[in-house]
Amino acid sequence: MKELHTIEEWQDVLAKSKDEPILLLKHSTTCPISTTAYNRVENFETNLPKYWLKVRETRPVSNEIESTLGVEHQSPQLFILNKGEAVWNASHTVITDNEINRGLKENSID
Repeated sequence: MKELHTIEEWQDVLAKSKDEPILLLKHSTTCPISTTAYNRVENFETNLPKYWLKVRETRPVSNEIESTLGVEHQSPQLFILNKGEAVWNASHTVITDNEINRGLKENSID
């Protein structure tokens, strides 16, 4: 997984998602539920690119993601980005392999 640090990196990921689906995780470094979600996403087997950011440490990036996608912030929070928009998201204990696979299937992403 590649960590995002800047709004410019986020904008590059969003642009990349117009060409291929992407997984994006908002992670809280102070939350044990978020640590579990991070580990699940990191170990999730997929060919999709995976990105993540530390919410507290990169608050401007987190806020920009919320504003751009129009999805209220939560952490942990996982997005499937496709064609430049969030087509699926989940938070907290819903971030599991089964739910990620369901999100991919619902959006016809292999």
